[in-house]
Amino acid sequence: MTLKTASILLAHGSSDPHWLAPFDQLLQRIRYSLSDPEARAELAYMELAEPSLQSQIRRLAEEGYDQIDVLPLFFAAGRHLRKDVPAMLDNMQLLLQQEGMHISIHLHPPIGLEPEVARAISQVVLRQLQ
Repeated sequence: MTLKTASILLAHGSSDPHWLAPFDQLLQRIRYSLSDPEARAELAYMELAEPSLQSQIRRLAEEGYDQIDVLPLFFAAGRHLRKDVPAMLDNMQLLLQQEGMHISIHLHPPIGLEPEVARAISQVVLRQLQ
């Protein structure tokens, strides 16, 4: 039996639509670049914007996804990623299990810790400094 897997790109969230726009653009670029037609990528916000992380997880679980990877679009792992988001995910997983939906949710490290992100940021900063 093959697991049906989806990924959620998680951003902090804001009530400012100008702040949200780059995340929508990023999601569209990622979807366009996916080579696997079965791959599923969604966007969610931790707070202050919709869709919420909880609503996206629920929707994917109701659509039959067994595994959900949460990819934080954060620079580093602060309090939100160390405490708040894991608690949200644990609560959501327990709630869904009580409703008969057994899914696995995996929180990945923030993308800001990836070496290629650090290199890209360094290149932009150096270009601005020269």
